[in-house]
Amino acid sequence: MPDSDLAAGGDGSLTTPRTILVIFNPVAGWRRRSHLEQVLAHLVAMGLRYTLHETRARGDAERTARTAPIEEFDMVVAAGGDGTINEVINGLAGRNMPLAIIPLGTANVLAAELGLPETVYGQARTIARGPVRPINLGQVNGRRFVMMAGIGFDAHVVANVDTGMKRLVGKLAYVWETLVGFFKYPFRSYRLTIDGREYTAGSAIFANGHYYGGRFVCARNARLVDASLHVCLFKTAGPLAALRYAAWMVLGRLDKLPDYEVVPAGSIVIEGGDGEPVQGDGDIVTTLPLDARISTDRLELVMPG
Repeated sequence: MPDSDLAAGGDGSLTTPRTILVIFNPVAGWRRRSHLEQVLAHLVAMGLRYTLHETRARGDAERTARTAPIEEFDMVVAAGGDGTINEVINGLAGRNMPLAIIPLGTANVLAAELGLPETVYGQARTIARGPVRPINLGQVNGRRFVMMAGIGFDAHVVANVDTGMKRLVGKLAYVWETLVGFFKYPFRSYRLTIDGREYTAGSAIFANGHYYGGRFVCARNARLVDASLHVCLFKTAGPLAALRYAAWMVLGRLDKLPDYEVVPAGSIVIEGGDGEPVQGDGDIVTTLPLDARISTDRLELVMPG
């Protein structure tokens, strides 16, 4: 593709990548590998060169993003699910490098938040021509996340979902673990200190964007460019309450419940519950106790044009 076809728009915000590093999680399966290969073929046709790194174990995407010779590339592309993206954004901490995504995961929440095209050509075009814009990131116990973190029932579902079932049936693995969790999860309440004010909740999600678990809406007003997190407080503990919250979220009416509240926050502290899981972008990233806040640095993210 001629240089003029990749030229920046009037605001100078469009990317002109020539060499990209693609970090790919091959656990996704052959269908998603085929999707990736088609995107890469379009990128080559558009005049881009790429280096492909396939991850081999948990943490490999983060190590690659942290240690890659960044001066050799114009952009890093995370090809995988939200967990792979989470690893890459943590590996890129302190490295001045734009990030694009090829969504190959189960929920692809970030892709939904961005309105990323679902076609292989649309995703390639976004990588080649999309504007690069800064977004805010959250961090929990020092680890960055892009979409959400959570404690309580939400985190225990993530911690206990069977990875083999997840690869086989996708989102249904989370549905199954949620149903099982109603009977086996030891429901309790947590005390949160949000910007110095105390709250009590049976579960909580710290949202950086408004989508959750795919295209469910958790924090209606949260956006990636906000300078605050939106803490979703599920105030009532117990299996019946968890079932009610899940049903109303599916119906898109979660914010109508009297025992549900969303609180904008600069900092969140949770003491106690030592060792309980904390999920970040759909993977377990740390344990309680917890200190969460907006990260001090931002991420340069490639957006749909």
